[in-house]
Amino acid sequence: MTVTPHVTARNTEPFVWPRQGEWTYEDWLRLPDDGWRYEVIRGVLYMSPVPTIRHQRGSRELFLRIHEHVTTLGGEVLFAPVVVFLPGETTPVEPDLIALAPGREEIVERNGIHGAPDLLVENLSPSTRWHDRRIKLPLFAEAGVRETWLVDPEAHTISVFALPMEGEGEAQPERRHLESEVAPRYERARVYGAGERAQSVVFDGLAVEVDGVLGRLTGVLPPDVDRDDHHRHLE
Repeated sequence: MTVTPHVTARNTEPFVWPRQGEWTYEDWLRLPDDGWRYEVIRGVLYMSPVPTIRHQRGSRELFLRIHEHVTTLGGEVLFAPVVVFLPGETTPVEPDLIALAPGREEIVERNGIHGAPDLLVENLSPSTRWHDRRIKLPLFAEAGVRETWLVDPEAHTISVFALPMEGEGEAQPERRHLESEVAPRYERARVYGAGERAQSVVFDGLAVEVDGVLGRLTGVLPPDVDRDDHHRHLE
């Protein structure tokens, strides 16, 4: 992706942007506050437009449901814009929502989260679908994010990925055949659809109605789907 050099909102001096693969944290700091979401992952700049109103409404519904449960347990939930510095990475990512388990306060600093959240959520859109699934999802697993949800309005699904729990073996009954291609370290994957409740692996008792969130993301509730089809392969 090519970014045209221009005078930015953060730095009034003209600046020649680096080539893809050469972006740094300092380059990221120079990017403008213009409504776009900019993320630099391993030297590559990714851009996505400001979320739509429907996207924001759905994100709000998801936040309210997760926040109510997690804060009751003593944890914390934050939503975009939130900057997360993952372990081993030199530049931050900006997920749609994160949740921290009780006792994780030490990773919360003034300029963002410094460490791997316990739960991370990305709402997919046409402009971010490939980026979220093929770039960010494996990154989250490698960084030690214990659980990631991908919310897909077009498919009307919430996909839940989780790292193996302590003491578990390699073989998992819920493993999906494409999982190793998407996120090599995630050992659990389940896809929840219409009429179902997406259940967290990390936060006991946390369950979110798919229709309650995605009905607001899409603006309409979908027709009923075959109940036997709720264990989908990720394609």
